[in-house]
Amino acid sequence: MLLTLEGRRLHYDLIGREDGPVVCFTHSLAADGGMWAEQVPPLLESGYRVLRVDMRGHGGSDPVAGDYTMAALAGDVVGVLDALGFDRVHYVGLSIGGMIGQEFAIRHGARLRSTMLCDTMPATPPNAAAAWGPRVEAVRKANSLGPLADGTMERWFTAALKQRAPKRWKEIRETIVGTTPAGYLGCAAAIQNFDFLKELPSVRVPALVVCGADDEGTPPAGNRRIAELIPGARYEEIPDARHLPNIEHPDRFNRLLLGWLGDHR
Repeated sequence: MLLTLEGRRLHYDLIGREDGPVVCFTHSLAADGGMWAEQVPPLLESGYRVLRVDMRGHGGSDPVAGDYTMAALAGDVVGVLDALGFDRVHYVGLSIGGMIGQEFAIRHGARLRSTMLCDTMPATPPNAAAAWGPRVEAVRKANSLGPLADGTMERWFTAALKQRAPKRWKEIRETIVGTTPAGYLGCAAAIQNFDFLKELPSVRVPALVVCGADDEGTPPAGNRRIAELIPGARYEEIPDARHLPNIEHPDRFNRLLLGWLGDHR
């Protein structure tokens, strides 16, 4: 479904019983709402209503020229919730989706019943420019994410996933290639310019932080730091998983997700 916000289109997917608690998902950079496909069936079976929002320039959402900020990206989610008439939701975000989730909890905490922050980080790391420079240059030069697809898949998953689920592996790779350069570059700028370390102790939203044990892009240490800073937050680690444990080990991830939501339903 499409929503017009400030003259551009934002794509979202909403399914489930109308009286069910709403679980709002935001995705990783170079992904879209489809990365949560493994979570949808068990949530629907448990009576939840599932809302998946595509970031600007990702999936079915229009890109916006220039650099983005976490505040602007969280504002897009607020716009969707307002348009749909949802006062409070459970929020689940991974990678940049988890960064947006931190922004949301800090600025819009009254809109959240709980938050689950996955494979993310609390601030831009010191070596960000060196890590992002080659990727940004490659996308600008090719005007495509094609040159980044294989390296991204390697960071996201262990080799076991390709052998176990080749069709799903190919689907995710194609989603990376299909991401708009403007959306990727805008979000990459936001990732290189944020710091929630001083504000996370002010969060009063129930928070669960989850990370793949072998995630090198947003390592466990940074995720544990988020859990340490948010009062009452809990940290869980998923073994043998890199950046997208919800796809690599959906059964383990879903047990954590459903247990968490059940505790705060």
